[in-house]
Amino acid sequence: MRRYALGIEYDGSRYAGWQWQPNVPSVQAALQAALSRVADHPVEVTCGGRTDAGVHARGQVVHFDSPAPRELRGWALGANTHLPRDIAVLWVNGVDGDFNARYSALSRRYRYLILNRNCRPGLDHDRVCWIHQPLDAVAMHEAGQALVGEHDFSAFRAAECQSNTPIRRVERLAVARQGEWVWIDIEANAFLHHMVRNIAGTLIEVGRARQPMAWVEQVLTSRDRRASGFTAPAGGLTLQQIRYPERFGLPVASTGSWAMMPGA
Repeated sequence: MRRYALGIEYDGSRYAGWQWQPNVPSVQAALQAALSRVADHPVEVTCGGRTDAGVHARGQVVHFDSPAPRELRGWALGANTHLPRDIAVLWVNGVDGDFNARYSALSRRYRYLILNRNCRPGLDHDRVCWIHQPLDAVAMHEAGQALVGEHDFSAFRAAECQSNTPIRRVERLAVARQGEWVWIDIEANAFLHHMVRNIAGTLIEVGRARQPMAWVEQVLTSRDRRASGFTAPAGGLTLQQIRYPERFGLPVASTGSWAMMPGA
């Protein structure tokens, strides 16, 4: 038996999320079916960042075990042959048996992408959040710094969240603009259910001047989900990167710097 790590990207528009669910399409189900055909035995995969329905990924990482004698290139080419066109394996690495895509991760980085213009999107309607009111990205960035550090994020937690604790450590949060595009980059050790989308909805309220910058810190300290902004649409959210200890030798996701935009 050998353990493998895979890097994958996907458009989550037509999936009910990462996790397998009965009678609905999921990214996990599609990937397991493809890998099982290559391995010629049932394969189960574990992901590093479980994404919700409609959420996308550029830097998702998974692991699986198999005794099948396949070359790394064979795993990647074979899986891509059997995957739908909106899911792709980017790389495959052999890893030590103690590697776990979920528990070995040091941090996850997400990007929330906003199209800020009068006209609704045509091409990117499943990949962005459209806000037609003018947004002040500088105010959003400054307000968001109140969330950096280790805090109780109950105010940004979905009611159905199953995490044992609301404590999370946000390493960085940045908001920037390029033309009609505004994006929120956030990196943390882990995230609560809907945490990024609830943070995005809260910062958007500041950006369109419905709330002052100081309001974000007040929401955080309230620990009350009813005090925060709306849950921003799933389509604007992309899992950009999962960071692991260097000893595992995994490729670094090619997602660009924090200043790059819009797909970086």
